[in-house]
Amino acid sequence: MRSDPVKHAHKPGPASTIIGIALLALMLFPVYWMVNASLQPAGNPLQGGWFPFHPDFSGYAIALHDQGRNLVTSFVVALGSTALSLGLATPAAYAMAHFRLRATNLLLFGTLLTQMVPGIVVANALYGAYNELGLLNSYPGLILADSTAGVPFAIIIMRSFMLGIPREIIEAARVDGAGRLRTFHSVVLPVSRNALITAGIFTFLFAWSDFLFALTLTTTDAVRPVTVGVYQYIGAHASQWNAIMATAVLASVPAAVLLVVVQRYVADGVTGGAVK
Repeated sequence: MRSDPVKHAHKPGPASTIIGIALLALMLFPVYWMVNASLQPAGNPLQGGWFPFHPDFSGYAIALHDQGRNLVTSFVVALGSTALSLGLATPAAYAMAHFRLRATNLLLFGTLLTQMVPGIVVANALYGAYNELGLLNSYPGLILADSTAGVPFAIIIMRSFMLGIPREIIEAARVDGAGRLRTFHSVVLPVSRNALITAGIFTFLFAWSDFLFALTLTTTDAVRPVTVGVYQYIGAHASQWNAIMATAVLASVPAAVLLVVVQRYVADGVTGGAVK
């Protein structure tokens, strides 16, 4: 008689719970220290208390004044990179999943290979081309550069999910008279909503947290993402750690809010692609 694996599953004991809480506290300590230091008065954060009983928001006022424009730049670049990546990767993933292309395996291998190339190599290669094309210190330049990482990742995620779409659904739409574009727009995209959201969120986070492309392809203050802004802020405001940490907190808020809002869709998108 075969035993039920669900009934014989081991319940976590107190030791496992304590270890889990300890690991969680260890991982969250940098976040706690960042928020705590941002609410302390200017100066050495080690001289402040373990909890800001009398929070000082002057660091946030300085951070918003000095880094507000950089935050807007990061948002525009991340949003543009997400739109471009999904616009290119979605039809490519659909074609690689449901069309009988001769070079599908070669294209998939090339897509995976791009994920193994170090970002600094791509950034240095793009610098010479951008210098000739006039794309240095520009929004389109950063959007294109960040999309070099976002497009392959989105193709991999969405192709894995689209392989699980039953062919009967697509063939039924074709029988009803829908063309390939109509089938893609009205059938495939709605069914792939979770995969689209998952790929979009991670592409946005890639572009939002990018440092290598931003540092290599921007040489002036005209277009400067917040990641480079924080890097340069440390040297210019070494005595104002509350402002530096406040900038770090403000730069972390959009990513945290996005992950909380779309957490359910991301989980469904990742597991859907894994089991189909």
